[in-house]
Amino acid sequence: MAKPRLQHSKGQIGNRILRGLPGSEYEAMQPHLELVRLPMGRIVQESGEEMDHVYFPNHGVLSMITVLENGDLVEIATVGNEGMADLSVFLGLKVSHSRLLVQIPGDAQRMERRAFLDFVSRSERLRTLLGRFTVAMFTLVSQSAACNRLHTIEERAARWLLMTHDRVDSDTFPITHDFLASMLGVRRPSVTLAAGILQKAGFISYRRGRMTILDRAGLEGSACECYAIARKEFDAMPGG
Repeated sequence: MAKPRLQHSKGQIGNRILRGLPGSEYEAMQPHLELVRLPMGRIVQESGEEMDHVYFPNHGVLSMITVLENGDLVEIATVGNEGMADLSVFLGLKVSHSRLLVQIPGDAQRMERRAFLDFVSRSERLRTLLGRFTVAMFTLVSQSAACNRLHTIEERAARWLLMTHDRVDSDTFPITHDFLASMLGVRRPSVTLAAGILQKAGFISYRRGRMTILDRAGLEGSACECYAIARKEFDAMPGG
């Protein structure tokens, strides 16, 4: 089964929000956009720090993570080339309440917060695009909360892998069981067991820190309904 994509080619604009802008508005933003690399595992923003920049991913995936007092990590959302981070800037906050971590390596267009807010104030189209993304992110966060409470580790792992697969340019991407366990807020043995079930079914292959999606349809069948609900919201966004 062919893999659905969140990204489609239109010139060299990889990010859907930027691609959804009128050409004149994007050209006006260009001098304020800086292409930055996003190596795996880099923290681009720490919880409790003032947000100096926003990021529009072209490739790769960013994880928004809640850090608990005891050091435990729980992923609350992911952001790929369909959106921007941190959305809190658009909503009027200056200080982040989550850690922003590079989950899958890639690159992004980075913009200073003040310049970004200036463009938001002047562009109705940009406000519309970001508002639509806000709705999609709210759906993702709410479904993730329900999923973490009600569904099995196998279903949750399948959902997470599908969301990641949607945002990368290949069926193979780097990931470790330790990292996936942290993102799902569970112990490593639980993730190893769930991944083993999915691998035995022929849906995925995992070797030396690299995950390969072998059977997209089978993986979708193993995921809970939370994936399809969130996916529908992102597919409905403009700029696809």
